Amino acid sequence: MTETTRRRFVAGALTTGAAAALPGAAEAKKRKTKAKARRHRTRTADVCVVGAGFAGLTAARDLVKAGKSVVVLEARSVVGGRVQNHELGGGKVSERGGTFVGPTQDHVLDLATELGVEKFDTYDTGDNVYIADGQRSTYSDTGPTGTAPLDPVVLPELALVVQQLDSMANSVPVDAPWNASSASDWDGQTLETWVKNNSASPKFRRLVPLATRPIFGAEPRELSLLFVLFYIAASGNETNPGTFERNFDTRNGGQMWRLVGGSQQIALRIAQQLGPRVVVKSPVRRIVQKGGRVTVTSDRYTVRCKRVIVATPPTMSGRIQYQPLLPALRDQLVQRMPNGSLMKVDAYYDKPFWRDQGLTGQAVSIDGLVSATFDDSPPDDGPGVIFGFVGGDSARTYQRMAPPDGRDTVLGEFASFFGEQARSPQAFFDTRWTTEQWSRGCPVGIAGPGTLLAYGDQMRQPVGAIHWAGTETSTYWNGYMDGAVRSGQRAAKEVLDEL
Repeated sequence: MTETTRRRFVAGALTTGAAAALPGAAEAKKRKTKAKARRHRTRTADVCVVGAGFAGLTAARDLVKAGKSVVVLEARSVVGGRVQNHELGGGKVSERGGTFVGPTQDHVLDLATELGVEKFDTYDTGDNVYIADGQRSTYSDTGPTGTAPLDPVVLPELALVVQQLDSMANSVPVDAPWNASSASDWDGQTLETWVKNNSASPKFRRLVPLATRPIFGAEPRELSLLFVLFYIAASGNETNPGTFERNFDTRNGGQMWRLVGGSQQIALRIAQQLGPRVVVKSPVRRIVQKGGRVTVTSDRYTVRCKRVIVATPPTMSGRIQYQPLLPALRDQLVQRMPNGSLMKVDAYYDKPFWRDQGLTGQAVSIDGLVSATFDDSPPDDGPGVIFGFVGGDSARTYQRMAPPDGRDTVLGEFASFFGEQARSPQAFFDTRWTTEQWSRGCPVGIAGPGTLLAYGDQMRQPVGAIHWAGTETSTYWNGYMDGAVRSGQRAAKEVLDEL
C-alpha cells in the first residue's frame, strides 16, 4: 500500500468512524433537550403571582380561598422575601430581616392568629443605652421621649421637631401623598434640608440618622421630606392617625412584639397551605401580554394566565422584561425607588447577660456604625441574641471593610453598649441585604425629592392585566410586614374584581 493510499484509507476510516458516532451524539443532544424541557414546564392558571414574600403569599392565599387557580413563582430557594429566619440550633431562631409587629398592624396580626403564630413581647425590661461623643448613659423608655434618648442637649429640639413632623404628616393623605396641599414644597426638599432649617443644634442633626438608617436604610439627604411625612402618616390604621412615635418606639410602637418561631413562620405556613402552587428557584424573566392572555416566563416554568400580580420591591419589578413595554411613567417610577442600604449584624451568646445588668438590650449611638440594637433572643430559655442595624452611610462603610474588620468593629461597639462580655460571642452573623440577588437592599424602596409628586400615582396603577403588590404599595405601615399583607389583600381583590 502506497503512502498516498494509506492516507486515503485512514482518512476514510476516520470519516466513517465520525459518521458512526454522530447518531450517538445526536441522541445525547436529544436527551439533553428533553430533560431541559421537562425541567421547564408549562402551567395554566387564573393568576400568576410573582414573588413569595408576605405580599405575594397573602394574595395567593386570598385568591385560592375565592376558588381561583394560582401559581406562585419565587426566585429564591425559600419563601418569605425580606423576612427570613436564621437557625440557631436546637429549634431556636432569630430573624435576618423583618422582625417586629406592633399596635395598629391589624392585618399581619390577624393573619398570624389565623395561622396559629403567637406573638410575645420584645424584651423591654430595664434601661436603654445611649452613646454620644464617647460618653455612655442609660435611660428608661417609659419617659416622654420613648425609645429616643433623654439627652438634655437635644431634648427641647427633639420634642419640637417630632411635634412638627406629626402635625405635618397629619395633613398627608396616605392613599395619595402627592395630593397634600404642601406636596410641591415638601417633595422639593430632603429631610436633611428641612431639619437644617428647623433646628439649631448640630448634635440634634447628628441624632436624626439614628432614625433614618434603621427605618429606611438611608441618610436624611437621600429622602424626600414628603416621603418621610407619608411614612409617618402611614404608621397607623384607618382609625388611628400615624405618628413618628408609633413608628420608632418599642413600647406601644412598631417594635412592641415578636413572633414565636420567627417572623418567617407566617410565610412558611401559608406556603405549606398552598403546597405545589408555590415554585421556588424560579426567577421570572419576562411577562408578555397578548390577545387578552398573559405569559409569564421563569427559569423553571412558563405560566399562561389571565392576570398577574407582581409582588416584588419596585426596583426589582423593573428588572423583568415586559412586552409590551411598561408605560413610561411606571418605568420612571421604579428607576427612582432603590431599596435602602441596610444590614443586620447578630451576635449569639450562651445567655442574654445584659439582662442581669438591668438592660433591655436596646442601644442607640451617634458615634459608630451600629445605629440601634435590640434583644433578639428566643422567648424561652436559651441563647442570648443581640442584633444591630447598620444602615445608610454606615452600611456602605461596613461593606468596604474586610469581614474580620467589620466583625471586630461591630463587636467593639456592642462591648461599649453592654460590657466586654459582648466582645466574645459564640457566633457572629451579618445579613447584607444589598448583596442579596433578589432584594438588592432593605428594608424598603425609598423615594428621593420629586419622585412621589411626579410618579407616585403609578405605584398601584395596574398595567393591563398586571397588578402590583409589595409593602411599598401599601397605604398603611408601608415598609413593614403589615403593609406587605395589606398590599397582597388589596391586589387579590383587584384581580377578583376583574375575573
